[in-house]
Amino acid sequence: MKNLDCKNRWRNKTVAFRVSPDEDEQLETMVRLSGLTKQDYITRRLLCRDVIVQGNPRVYKALRNQLAAVLTELQRIEAGKSVDDELLDIIKFITVTLDGLKEESE
Repeated sequence: MKNLDCKNRWRNKTVAFRVSPDEDEQLETMVRLSGLTKQDYITRRLLCRDVIVQGNPRVYKALRNQLAAVLTELQRIEAGKSVDDELLDIIKFITVTLDGLKEESE
């Protein structure tokens, strides 16, 4: 399937790769929090471009849901479990996103 990118170039090449279930879950979380399509998110990250989150109801809902999941994980950690790197990455991404949304609203 062909489509145009933001610079009116045809996107007609397919790139595929395998990820673990954990990597897939983390990728899906980052995509939801970015508000971008998975294709745009992955392309920007692979090409070392900034991922700029535009606040909209879908992003706010994803942030709310992810913060609830983070709270659950933090409560689990409080019970003596260890912190994993994926959770720290998600917390960092949420922090950067919320900081950007705050600046946008001021």
